[in-house]
Amino acid sequence: MAPPDNDVLWARSLHCSLGGSEALSGVSLGVREGEILAVTGPRGSGKTTLLRCLSGRLVPQEGEVWFNSGPVHTLSPAQRERLRRERFGWIGPEPGLVPELTGWENTALPLLLRGAPRRAAKTTALEWLDRLDAGACARKRPRALTQSQRQRISIARALVTTPPVLFADEPTATLHRADGAQVLRTLTAAARSHGITMVLATHDAEVAALADRAVALLDGRRAGAVSPATGAEGVAACSLSV
Repeated sequence: MAPPDNDVLWARSLHCSLGGSEALSGVSLGVREGEILAVTGPRGSGKTTLLRCLSGRLVPQEGEVWFNSGPVHTLSPAQRERLRRERFGWIGPEPGLVPELTGWENTALPLLLRGAPRRAAKTTALEWLDRLDAGACARKRPRALTQSQRQRISIARALVTTPPVLFADEPTATLHRADGAQVLRTLTAAARSHGITMVLATHDAEVAALADRAVALLDGRRAGAVSPATGAEGVAACSLSV
């Protein structure tokens, strides 16, 4: 079955077991270009596993993942790594910064790895740090920064290449609520203004409300699709697999 033409990401009947337990059990979904999709559910529901499968970080035992009508699940490890580096951005719950690098160097790292000139990479990195209210962190190393500042840098690093698709796995889980809300507003505004498709995993209903649409997972299965704006049950992108 070919993926729909208007879906930049499409997954069908994903099954994935981790540590002897089934993390995903027949999950199917589609993500439209430019859409912010929230993947909701309690901890342990399979949200992180789903994002890892969609982004090529993990290959499901069964099922298919497609990006721009090209299969991801059949790519070699080197091809998947290249796809992640060139087309996807990733934000995890922990910053994962390089301790020896300054804030702007950590932010610019994806550009530098692509061979961008150092001056141009620094300029772009500083612009993104300013947008995320982290300009004062540019010359400091991670150990001199707060958790909130480090996470802002990790978000700037994920956005610095303006990737077609951004995966955000509980990106503000370690931040205080007010701090996290501000960062999320900036993140979603940046995604919309740059036409970035975003898949956002969260267990927080207020975070999911920032998305265009939400799908819920429970025990590794699709539990429905809702519109955060209305709270009404929406139409799932693919059939519910149970």
